[in-house]
Amino acid sequence: MITFRGWLLDLYLNQTEGLTLWFIGEDDSRVCFRQVFPVTFYAAGPKEQLRSLWKRVNGNAGVLGLSRKQKQDVFVSDPVDVMQLDMASPASQVRLFRDIEAEFPDLTYYDADVTIGTRYMARYGVFPLALCELEVDESQIIQAIRPLNTRWDLIPDLPPLRIFELAPNCDPSRGRPTSLHMRTDRFVRQIPLDAIGDYLRVIDEALTAYDPDIFVTNWGDSWLIPFLIAQSEEKGIPLRLNRDTARPVRWQKETTYFSYGHIIYRPEEAHLFGRCHVDRRSAMMWSDFSMAGTLEMARVTTLPIEKAARVSPGQGISAMQVITALERDVLVPYQKRQVEEFKSGMQLIQSDRGGMIYQPKVGLHMDVAQVDFVSMYPAVIIKGNISPEVPLPNVLEPAHEELGVVPSTLKPLYEKRVEIKKKIRQYPPDHPMAATLKERANALKWLLVVCFGFLGYKNARYGRIEAHEAVTRGGREVLLRAKEVAEAEGFEVLHMYVDALWIKKNGCSRQEHFTDVISKINLHTGLTINLDGIYRWVAFLPSKTDARVPIANRYFGVFQSGEIKVRGLEARRRDTPVWIAAVQNQMIALLGQSRTKSDLSDHIREAFRYYRASLEQLKANQVPVDQLVINGKVSYALEAYKASTASVRAARQMQAAGMPIKPGMRIRFIYRVGEPDVFAWDLGRPINPAEVNKAKYIELLAKAGSAVLAPFGISEVLFREWSETQTLQLKLKPYLEKKGLPSG
Repeated sequence: MITFRGWLLDLYLNQTEGLTLWFIGEDDSRVCFRQVFPVTFYAAGPKEQLRSLWKRVNGNAGVLGLSRKQKQDVFVSDPVDVMQLDMASPASQVRLFRDIEAEFPDLTYYDADVTIGTRYMARYGVFPLALCELEVDESQIIQAIRPLNTRWDLIPDLPPLRIFELAPNCDPSRGRPTSLHMRTDRFVRQIPLDAIGDYLRVIDEALTAYDPDIFVTNWGDSWLIPFLIAQSEEKGIPLRLNRDTARPVRWQKETTYFSYGHIIYRPEEAHLFGRCHVDRRSAMMWSDFSMAGTLEMARVTTLPIEKAARVSPGQGISAMQVITALERDVLVPYQKRQVEEFKSGMQLIQSDRGGMIYQPKVGLHMDVAQVDFVSMYPAVIIKGNISPEVPLPNVLEPAHEELGVVPSTLKPLYEKRVEIKKKIRQYPPDHPMAATLKERANALKWLLVVCFGFLGYKNARYGRIEAHEAVTRGGREVLLRAKEVAEAEGFEVLHMYVDALWIKKNGCSRQEHFTDVISKINLHTGLTINLDGIYRWVAFLPSKTDARVPIANRYFGVFQSGEIKVRGLEARRRDTPVWIAAVQNQMIALLGQSRTKSDLSDHIREAFRYYRASLEQLKANQVPVDQLVINGKVSYALEAYKASTASVRAARQMQAAGMPIKPGMRIRFIYRVGEPDVFAWDLGRPINPAEVNKAKYIELLAKAGSAVLAPFGISEVLFREWSETQTLQLKLKPYLEKKGLPSG
């Protein structure tokens, strides 16, 4: 028996002992071990059906034992009588369950589809990149394992990861790549895609010599790995992408699903064995938290690194709740069958009211503080002990002492994010550790954000709509208490939105001016609230269709630090062309140079001049066509559309060219003159700048530009009219004077 210490990198099923595990040793070795891993699942239902099931499976290969037990189901007050099925390995459990589910569809099953990583974490306390100590026999089979750290370490002891990056030199949907860019911490190479396939040998030699832990690609799922595998087979040149060379690449099928009001499409995914593949183009949250956040997501959720990079945070929260249930010996439902309790119309009106929104005071406001509750809804869940299996609280006062499954899951997550946020403040903004900590905090933020939605999601294992409604009720109460405190302290509340308040008071423009009111809000609500920042000025915008109607989450402003914050504008939308978003952001940045109200008029003129220069650039065909691409979407099968939107018209062009179109897919296109009026960008054909429909893009630019100057009374109609004249100062003068600004 030998003792081994190292970090767990990958874990997956094998067809013999149970599991294969790869570790990064403290001596920088990469070692593979195996482990016997019996599993258990349960069935409940009428006694005669359970008796039939007993006869059906008794004596089957892989069945270690059958017994009757009483276990706790969170949705049932009394313990449930279940049949416990002990299986020799996860593979045998999967095979047997597939058969008996079809034969006994009326039985209720528990713990039947819990993932291997989640089971392993619940049993041994181990997770991706956990530092472990193992006892291993001479056959490389693990006899004992224990973690030496936890998921909640603030600064975890991480292994020396080897990261190997490979990407084509262009978007494969827009052109034919001619080379691949390879990068590690040891070398950088540009590899030509030659006809005889020498690039395959170069990649294979690099993979063998460097032996990476994480294989990072661009378009790896959709193009690069399929291309490399096909070329390897065609040319007879071996390419060992997996560290476990006995395994081929595993492909996970494409899927379309509904999430938070949107249809999401996920393309086919390439998964490796012994190392992890992360496709930056398929990684759902890569733009929010990149590699450091991905590793943090894997760590706290126990999802494999490859999966943590690709899936929504909701799957992470679900995995964490399952771990909590398994650790408490609570049954994990396979298919939840609970339904919402009946409510009258009046009860629905009273209970299903959502978050608190206090409409903003439209216009420009100086010296405004934004104060935010730290992860309000998770904090309400924890404070009120809101969980499907415990009595609901009296607004914020818990009705049960012991924390339920949901708050028990969230509490360490919430506390870790708070501590990381504190740690960030110990570093200068440009320090590398500050950037890493921010990525990790963002990963935890998204997990906390989705936990509230999952509480009301009908298919969530531990969801219950009444608990979801209790959270929003608590959130509304917290915000109202905060408003009362602020007004009692003499502050004007300009806006409230779910978990934040915008407040101002004459003479208050420094951090210390808001310390007392924040302390009193903390005291009266029992929740932590922080000063997000003090705006030099902030502009709350009206509706595009009616200037008298405010829009709750449509504003922009500049903090005293110079940081600009934008919400609800075109620059924040995924379907806005890159160039138009950049013009809008630059106009806001020019306004952001204003430190006082008297400075604004000069910077308004600068912003408008920048807009005019951008407009002339567009008219002169000087804007790169690829920066005018619109990132649309189709939510349904194309035949289901009665009205043909621009995205649908572009998607039909792609379909006619033989490209499969799935609901939830992003469709990139350009507006063009003539017929057809759109051009599907992913068809790959070059487009002449003269074909671009400039009038359409001028319209889009005017919308973006007018949003920036709307607080000064300048409408989109006026903005478009002014785009045709050179008398800028004459036109701006009455609007500046109306807002009390120097007109020059």
